Amino acid sequence: MRARIHRGTKQIGGSVIELEAQGQRLLLDCGLPLDGDANDEAVLPPVPGFSEPDPSLLGVVISHGHRDHWGLLGRAHAGLPIFVGSATERILNASAFFIRDLPAISAAGHLADGQPLRIGPFEVTPHLVDHSAFDAYALTVKAGGRRLFYSGDIRSHGRKGALFERLVSRPPQGIDVMLMEGSSLGRLDEDARFPTETEIEAALTDVIRRTPGMALVAASAQNIDRVVSIFRAAKRCGRTLVVDLYAAEMLHATGRDSIPQTSWPEVALFTPWHQRVKVKKAERFDLIERHKSGRLYPEDLAAHPERYVLLFRASLLDDLVKAGCLSGAHAIWSQWAGYLKDQKTAALLAMLKAHGVGFEVIHTSGHASIPDLKRLAGAIAPRVLVPIHTFEADRFPSLFENVFVRHDGEWWEV
Repeated sequence: MRARIHRGTKQIGGSVIELEAQGQRLLLDCGLPLDGDANDEAVLPPVPGFSEPDPSLLGVVISHGHRDHWGLLGRAHAGLPIFVGSATERILNASAFFIRDLPAISAAGHLADGQPLRIGPFEVTPHLVDHSAFDAYALTVKAGGRRLFYSGDIRSHGRKGALFERLVSRPPQGIDVMLMEGSSLGRLDEDARFPTETEIEAALTDVIRRTPGMALVAASAQNIDRVVSIFRAAKRCGRTLVVDLYAAEMLHATGRDSIPQTSWPEVALFTPWHQRVKVKKAERFDLIERHKSGRLYPEDLAAHPERYVLLFRASLLDDLVKAGCLSGAHAIWSQWAGYLKDQKTAALLAMLKAHGVGFEVIHTSGHASIPDLKRLAGAIAPRVLVPIHTFEADRFPSLFENVFVRHDGEWWEV
């Protein structure tokens, strides 16, 4: 088996890995760079069979539902087989109504924890992992008598941290090459750890309890761990979690009735004007019908803003201003702090400040700390460890054993 990393040896995001065995090939992820444009030809890796049919390319395996791992799917030719977790498929397909450049997905096969998937000469075994994306997997790939382990994006401090502990206590055996993410290198001291999701919940609870008006929590609706933390914090404060239609559909798409849903008495739906217009134009009234039991209107929010915690995004602000429900409100940024440097986010912060809304950051990473990466590498004990999804590949040899730093685009034997 041969491998080449098209993108990822020198950057975070946009991961694309190509494997070859017996004249046939398989992609692991086809991500869009964090600063990339999917319509830009420069972001397309030179993979025969991706944009145009080539029978030697058997398909693409998507490790999880973050755009920097699937964002080029819209550029793939219609017949390219896609292998993805069933919940990820549902979430992405539900997102497609709201997100312009996301194609509908009809998976050729589904990833399931511990269940090998045969794709030509490749045997792919998914390992369900803890990450800020729901239904995320690490992958073991066997072909040509060799074994490659791809960490995907992974951590231990989320709500599914037991999955990380299971992986390090019962790791796949005989791994020749391990592709391991290193997102935290350069962002975190060597011995430091990220806050746990439980600690995030406690911090959210404290701020919500001290907020006299509505609490606005800016978080990704696809970060299900975080939505659960926000829900639990709201409940501890005797408040109702309010979500918009997009978030309601993401929660529904998980297929898990143990995850907050609008049918729960502690969860309500608020549909902003732009989403109502979108539903009307597309005649997708079924979407609102599915969540109507817990629906709130602007006058409800305005009458008692202190009763609510809103899963917030910039597109909701006009509705909140018109409803007059921002008196005593406080905003919490609960996603990657890097987005705060964007012009759009800066404009949002200025508008919140103009309306007297307080602001603070409460967040943790979707990626493993360096001590946990050391635990993972030690447990897998690969013959060779190759850095990926990192800006700091040159630091790997000082932290881990058997490191071989590769370069984008080069083929090498596993």
